[in-house]
Amino acid sequence: MVSKRLSREAGHRRKFLAIIDDTPECERAVAYASKRAQSTSGTLVLLYIITPDDFQHWLGVEKIMREEANATARAALDGHANKVRQKLGIEPEMVVREGKPTEEIHKLIEEDQDIAILVLAAGAGKEGPGPLVGAVAGKGAAFPIPVTVVPQNLSDEEIDSLA
Repeated sequence: MVSKRLSREAGHRRKFLAIIDDTPECERAVAYASKRAQSTSGTLVLLYIITPDDFQHWLGVEKIMREEANATARAALDGHANKVRQKLGIEPEMVVREGKPTEEIHKLIEEDQDIAILVLAAGAGKEGPGPLVGAVAGKGAAFPIPVTVVPQNLSDEEIDSLA
C-alpha cells in the first residue's frame, strides 16, 4: 500500500514522474509528462536508474564504472531537462538512483508523496512495448499510483492536444 498522496493539499503540487533511459520512446514519455505538468500547474520529475549489474568488477574498475554511469545519467537528465525548459519553461526535478528499476521507482514514489502519476511510453518496435511497460502489464511491478502509457508514435502536436 502506498502512503497518502499529498499533491492536492495546500503547499503541494502534483508531480508527474517520467523515467529516463536509452529507449527511443523515453522522449515521448517526457514530452507528455512535461506537457501535463504544465497544463495542470504540476511539476515534472525525471528519474534515471543505474542498474548495479554493470559494476561486477574489481574495486578500482567498479569505482570508475560507477562514476562513468553517474556522468551518463546526469548528461541524459540534463539533455531532457534542457528540452523541457526551452519548450515549456518549467524546471524539472532530476533524480539519479542505483538499483533495480521497478524497486527504485517504488521507493521514489513512497518517499515523495507528491508524485501522483507515472508516465511511461510504449515502444512501437517488434521487440515489444519496453521493459517497464511490460512490467506494468505483468504481475510483479504493479505501481501504487496511476500509470499513463503513451504510444511512441504520437507527434508533439498530438501530445499537446491530449495533455
